Amino acid sequence: MSSRWFPCLSSPPPHLLLLVRQQSLVSASIPELLSFSSSTNQNLPRLSTSTLVPPSNDVNVYITTWSVVFQLFKLGPVESVCITVDSETSSKKEFCDWNFSEVLSDVCLTTSFLLSQKSYSRGITIRFRTEDESKAFHCAFEQWKNEVIGGSAGECLENGSLLTSRSKFDNKIEAASAKMYFHYYGQLLHQQNMLQDYVRTGTYCAAVIENRADFIGRVVVDVGAGSGILSLFAAQAGAKHVYAVEASEMAEYARRLIAGNPSLAQRITVVKGKVEEVELPEKADILISEPMGTLLVNERMLESYVIARDRFLVPKGKMFPTMGRIHMAPFSDEYLYVEVANKALFWQQHNYYGVDLTPLYGPAFQGYFSQPVVDAFDPRLLVAPATFHTIDFTSIKEEDLYEIDIPLSFIASVGTRVHGLACWFDVLFNGSTVQRWLTTAPGAPTTHWYQLRCVLSQPMYVMAGQEITGRLHMVAHNAQSYTMYLTMSAKMWGAGAEQGGILQTSSCKLDLKEPYYRMSQPQAYAWSQDQQPHQLVHAQDVVGPGLTPPSQNSAAPLNR
Repeated sequence: MSSRWFPCLSSPPPHLLLLVRQQSLVSASIPELLSFSSSTNQNLPRLSTSTLVPPSNDVNVYITTWSVVFQLFKLGPVESVCITVDSETSSKKEFCDWNFSEVLSDVCLTTSFLLSQKSYSRGITIRFRTEDESKAFHCAFEQWKNEVIGGSAGECLENGSLLTSRSKFDNKIEAASAKMYFHYYGQLLHQQNMLQDYVRTGTYCAAVIENRADFIGRVVVDVGAGSGILSLFAAQAGAKHVYAVEASEMAEYARRLIAGNPSLAQRITVVKGKVEEVELPEKADILISEPMGTLLVNERMLESYVIARDRFLVPKGKMFPTMGRIHMAPFSDEYLYVEVANKALFWQQHNYYGVDLTPLYGPAFQGYFSQPVVDAFDPRLLVAPATFHTIDFTSIKEEDLYEIDIPLSFIASVGTRVHGLACWFDVLFNGSTVQRWLTTAPGAPTTHWYQLRCVLSQPMYVMAGQEITGRLHMVAHNAQSYTMYLTMSAKMWGAGAEQGGILQTSSCKLDLKEPYYRMSQPQAYAWSQDQQPHQLVHAQDVVGPGLTPPSQNSAAPLNR
């Protein structure tokens, strides 16, 4: 393929929209159609229409500052198609003339054209002379997209505008969160932490190996492959080929690990990139992934798992895991409640180096109760049988994960103080031969996910047989997590209860992104010099800002 560009320019503009006068009207979006030198890292000149000088009248070139989204697809060894979708931001149209023959003299182009008042899409089919030229062009395109477009997204340029392509992931996740996320999972120490979760790793291995019939001779896509361990399991089970898709720098370690297992390596290809962006040469018969975060949905990788299903999985293909369930039950834990409340005592000091800190006690108190608590707890702390919410990975839409609404209804088994809602999850591997569950339930062998508890700043009192209702509403945010809104109410109990009515209600707002990790025994609260030990509060003494303290004789015995 020729590396020549327009003769009047030392380097090509980032993109040109061409309307060619030939036998029929065609349109093309031309990104960098030149061969990049591996040694150059400089961005292209950022040119506006005012800097261009038409060399001839053979072809009309339509240059625009519309928002352009590029996608390049491989149709075959020597044939590709480049698709763009533009949204009009200005009705202004500027034309100038160019000699198109100098651009792609060695490439055969066929295009389609669709134009409306607000937007239009264009496709350009590119036929290369050899497969090597095709590979070189795709490498150049990726370098252009990553280095030129990726480095100037959304910038206002001094002599024009460059609006860039953004994937679904980029549009919904803030860049800082994504950078931290991929940096975290790009480190071997964090991969080791997950690999040493023998409940997790052992269950995945058993689910795959025990269901060889689902893998033998099949194409597998490992979504978010990490170290590549699941890809290796799939190859052990007889997969025809495995595509291990990993966006972080862990992809390089995965290549090394897989290469170190040569009997399996020839059937595994590591693809570095996001599942929302990468292209694979064939469809998958089965997807395998470990997309679960705290409370199943944290980190929002389930959405990527669903996107991979829609992009790569054949109809009626299998997904490992197949479905997940979020389990919930009210709990009573006086010790935990006091521990969280005591954290805010620091702000009750009237003389901290001569400063009165008490004005910030209220926000601090609420701040600590806005943190979900991640730890392993005794299931005897639960005060009612659990209920669950099911997420079917094979059928749920990605958009359905943006907002999750779960109604709550329980019948208290004992009379006690309810301090909040305990949550955990499990996932099912629905194999053709064996069905395997991976659970994070209290009382089961502990996993690196532990369990999660939402602690109410104002506990509720219930009697055995009393109905507890409420709602857990989770809204996704762009830091790859969820804001949680919890409301719990105790309905009237005893005579007259059939008439309905709410006796007590307590609610809280929590950020799943910022939990309190409480995996070890809590440390004793260290008080300052002007704060004596007897000032530490007890459960019956904890009163949040604006709350009414409970009476001394109203506390029921703790159920442990």
